[in-house]
Amino acid sequence: MENSISQKNYVYFAVMKFVSDKTKQFLVLLIKILVVGFALYFIYHQLSNDKAVDFKVLIPMINDPKNIWYLLSVLLLTFANRFIEILKWQNLAAVVQKISLAESTKQVLSALTLGLFTPNGIGEYAGKVLYFPRKDAGQILFLNVICNGTQVIYGITFGAIGALSLHFIYQITSNQVIGMIMGVIAMVLLLIYTLRNVTIKGYSLRWLMTEIRKIPMEIHRKNLFLSFLRYLALMHQYIILYRLFGVDLPYYELLCSISFIYLLASSLPNFQFLEFAIKGSIALYIFSLLGVNAWIVALVAALIWFLNIVIPVLIGSYFVLRFRLKR
Repeated sequence: MENSISQKNYVYFAVMKFVSDKTKQFLVLLIKILVVGFALYFIYHQLSNDKAVDFKVLIPMINDPKNIWYLLSVLLLTFANRFIEILKWQNLAAVVQKISLAESTKQVLSALTLGLFTPNGIGEYAGKVLYFPRKDAGQILFLNVICNGTQVIYGITFGAIGALSLHFIYQITSNQVIGMIMGVIAMVLLLIYTLRNVTIKGYSLRWLMTEIRKIPMEIHRKNLFLSFLRYLALMHQYIILYRLFGVDLPYYELLCSISFIYLLASSLPNFQFLEFAIKGSIALYIFSLLGVNAWIVALVAALIWFLNIVIPVLIGSYFVLRFRLKR
């Protein structure tokens, strides 16, 4: 009798586990389809409604032999932009576990796809966590903050230099406004230094710096170097596209303008599928002061969005569909 009951219980729990696993698989599949479906919809919707992407203008430029080096350079920098990001993540992920270049590619592009619908790409953080055991979730989030944080540091530093340079060359605003901005930056830095020991739920800036120092210096050096290369690749994508469309501003002035625009756009909360619109709007204002045609600015912003977001998201969608939840 007891054996019979025991067998029934075993069968019951086996069936329940089977149903639970099947339900989980179904939900994961549904989520993957929804993520990829929304990604493809947003891309299609944007490209079909974006008047800046005029293929009638692009086709003659693509077919012109004189532009071959511009086009090859843009494609090379587009590849470099994401490839360097993949190398960065492979380098940082080694703190938890070493991953191959192929695995890093899968994680980065999948996370980019998941981050398409979230403000400032927050979904990217969760996307990478899914590829690691739950016990490492906190560490992976922390490493992702470092990965993106170094890009932010370069963006702020060179963006501020670009803004000051533009001000001295073109007087884009008054000295009082520049003074106020510098004052605000100084106050923020002073506030950060003053509050470094303030603890919130066991965390503080001093704790953060301690955790950062626990990571081997070799990994930090490589991360900083790769972040700098990636920033250069992105800035020169813009420069080459503007040159392709006939913008003949001096190199340094063009670089300062782009770095300033990138700083302003990155400071605003936005969704990745709207990134081209945010950066395009800011670029229109800045470049209008420098005499650059509005249609060129809008077209470059749309092309950068297509090259750096659309293409990687399409590849990332494949990895999302093949993703399997860790047990």
